[in-house]
Amino acid sequence: MNSLLTEKITAAHAAGRLGLIPFLPAGYPDKERFWKEIAGLDAGGADIIEIGMPFSDPVADGPVVEAASLKALDLGVNLSWILTELAKHRAGIRAGIVLMGYLNPVLQYGVERFAKDAAGAGVNGLILADLPFEEAGSVRAALEAQGLDLIPLVGLNTSRERMGLYAKNARGFAYFVSVLGTTGERASLPPEVRQGLALAKEVFGIPLALGFGIKSPEQLAELRGQVDAAVFGSSLIKHLDEGGDAAGFMARWK
Repeated sequence: MNSLLTEKITAAHAAGRLGLIPFLPAGYPDKERFWKEIAGLDAGGADIIEIGMPFSDPVADGPVVEAASLKALDLGVNLSWILTELAKHRAGIRAGIVLMGYLNPVLQYGVERFAKDAAGAGVNGLILADLPFEEAGSVRAALEAQGLDLIPLVGLNTSRERMGLYAKNARGFAYFVSVLGTTGERASLPPEVRQGLALAKEVFGIPLALGFGIKSPEQLAELRGQVDAAVFGSSLIKHLDEGGDAAGFMARWK
């Protein structure tokens, strides 16, 4: 079965641009406006939209994403709400949909039940920031049985050998973490990112997305040819907090 996520990024590349993957925590800034902003991201040219699954102990989230996620939790956002509401809105969204979060809520929901309900809601892939390769087998099997991609996370401290483990079963795209640390905007990308991306490109046979710390399109100019897509979350959240909307944000990245 072909991966819609791979197809979305490949189509962007064929059009001479990077794939655009905005991230927004589910239910943020509020439950009603969230879906308006998702529609704005989609209309603004997002190839894939990452929807965050808010969690009370987000170990990989920077301060901006963590604050947004905690606000969503206070509004009563949980996996049941996300999947139920996504099922209502999915037909109007052209972009691929990836859920991103942590393993605990998925385990509490039930892995096989989650995979079935996520597929039914139109989800195409899943990123779990705290799921190591050694513990991913049962989750991957449940997702693949429903046609969903488990997206691998690799980074500056991932060896070639370990990348190879992830690459054997990888589908959708590989997510390269640009910094050793939490999410959030950075003024510049570390110089070793180029070397890390080159290694990941050699190992993975699927598109490569760069995330964590992406602040502006200008940061990516020198990385064209080494990365196929860009993930941005904190900068989008700050834009919304400052009174902007998703459509206006996306106009900068085209």
